[in-house]
Amino acid sequence: MILTANSQQDFGESSTMPDNFKPNVMLVTADQWPGHLLGLCGRDDIDTPTLDQLGRNGVHFPNAMSECPICIPARRSLMTGTDPRTHGDRTFQPALEMPDLPLLAGLFRGAGYQTGAVGKLHVYPPRDRIGFEEVVLFEEGRPQLGGPDDWDIWLADRGFAGLGYAHGMSNNDYNFRPWHLPEDCHPSVWLGRQMCRTIQRRDPTRPQFWHLSFNAPHPPIVPLESYLSLYAGREVLPAVTGDWSADDEKLPAALQRVRQSWPALSAAKLAAVKRAFHAQCTLIDHQLRIVIGTLRENLLLDNTIIMFVSDHGDMLGDHGLYAKRVMYRGSVSVPMLLMGTSDCDRVAPGTVDQRLAGMQDVMPTLLDLAGIGIPETCTGMSLVGPKRRETLYCEALGGQAAMRMITDGRWKLIWYPAGNHLQLFDIEADPGELNDLSDDAAHAGAVGRLSDLLIAELYGDDLAWIEGGRLKGTAAEPVTVHANRDLSGQRGLHYPQPPAGDPSKIVGAP
Repeated sequence: MILTANSQQDFGESSTMPDNFKPNVMLVTADQWPGHLLGLCGRDDIDTPTLDQLGRNGVHFPNAMSECPICIPARRSLMTGTDPRTHGDRTFQPALEMPDLPLLAGLFRGAGYQTGAVGKLHVYPPRDRIGFEEVVLFEEGRPQLGGPDDWDIWLADRGFAGLGYAHGMSNNDYNFRPWHLPEDCHPSVWLGRQMCRTIQRRDPTRPQFWHLSFNAPHPPIVPLESYLSLYAGREVLPAVTGDWSADDEKLPAALQRVRQSWPALSAAKLAAVKRAFHAQCTLIDHQLRIVIGTLRENLLLDNTIIMFVSDHGDMLGDHGLYAKRVMYRGSVSVPMLLMGTSDCDRVAPGTVDQRLAGMQDVMPTLLDLAGIGIPETCTGMSLVGPKRRETLYCEALGGQAAMRMITDGRWKLIWYPAGNHLQLFDIEADPGELNDLSDDAAHAGAVGRLSDLLIAELYGDDLAWIEGGRLKGTAAEPVTVHANRDLSGQRGLHYPQPPAGDPSKIVGAP
C-alpha cells in the first residue's frame, strides 16, 4: 500500500542543467542508525529536520531492513546489490576482500560517471577503492588493517597527531562525553566538509556519483558539546521490555551472549546515553544540510538523486539489548529515504512505500534511476519498479550465536538454532515486538508457514540444523561470562601508529 502526503516542499532553486544531462547521484550512509529514529516517524525526542524534509521530498521506506545487521556484511550488500549468501559474509570478516561481482561505483564509472567516496568503506584492504576514482577515507581507527586513513593524516596536519581517540570512549560501548578537539576535527563535521570539497572539485563535463559515509551514530558517543546541550534535560522514549525478555535465564542462548556483552544501564543512565546518541544523529543531519546547500549553490541539486540509508540500527536498551546483530526492530530496521531529481516522475514527493526493502536493493534502485543496466548478479530489486518481494530473509552470525529471521511484512519469525528456539511477532499490531506469539495455538499456522519459508532460505552449515524438513537446531551450550579486558575494543594514542597486526583478527567486537 502506498500513501501520499498532502503537503510537498522542495529544497530550493531550479538548476540550469540541460534536459539531456545524466542525473547526479549521491548515496549517503550512516552507521548504526535505527530505522524508526526520525522525526518523520513521529518521534519528537529527536531532531532530524533535514532527513525529514528529504523524506517529504521523495519516498520513505519504513519497512527497510538490513539483511545482515552487521557493518561489513551490510556494506557488501550495499556495494554488490546482493544478499549475504551471494557476497559471502554473514558474520563480520575484516580480512575478506570484496567478491568478484560487479560493484556499484564501478558500474557508474563504466557509464561515464566521475565517482568519489568520502568516509567509511569498511573493506579490505582499507585502501581498496572498490571502483571509486577517488576516496577520502575514514576507517574508525583500524591502523592494524592498513593505515593511517585520511582523517588521521589531516589531524596530524592540524597539530593533533594520534589524538583522534584521546576522548577515551570505546567504539563499542555506551559511555559518552563531549568531543575533545576543535569542532572541525569531529569526524561528522570533517566528513561533511570533505564531501562539499569533492562536489566543488568535480569534473564539470561528467555526471557524478558520490558516496558520503558517516561513521556515527555508531559509538564512540562523543557529540559536540553544543549538540549535547541541545538535548540537555530532554525527555526520550524509554526502553521497551517484551513479555519474553524480562528473564535472562529464559532467553535463547544467543541472546544471553549478547546481553552479557553490555551491562544493564539504569533508566536514568540509559536516558542520558540516548540523548547523547540523538545528538550524534542531529549533528549528521545538520552536516547534510551543508552538503545539500553546496549542491544547491552549485546549481546541481535539481539534477541530483539523493538516497539516505544506514547499514543497521542499534537496540539502545530495548529488551535489555544493545548494538546490532539481533533481529529485532532497533537493530535490523534501517532508515531509507529516496529523493529523485526535480523532474523525476518515478519518485513522487511525499510518498510512503510500505514494500519490504533491503540493502541489496540500493544498488539496483540507483542504477535504474540513472538509466544504467542492472547486472544479473543482483539479488536485490529496484525500489522504483513494479516488482515487490513477498518475504525478506535476514541472518547474522553462526554456530551458537546464529540468528535467522524471515518476515512477510505482517509477521516476523525469528529462529535461534542453538536451543531450537522460535519467536513470532505480529509487527503490524505490535511494532515494538513485545508479545511473542510462537506458543499461541491460534498462530500455529503462521509459525508453520514462515518456518517452511525460512527453511527454503537456509544454506551452508545451516543445513545440518534441518531434519525431516523441519527445524531441529542444535543443543545450546552453557553461556559463560568473559572478562572484557580490552574495554570493548578501546582505541589508544595513534602516534606513533600502532603496529600492523593479523587482519583477520576482529578488533572491537565484544
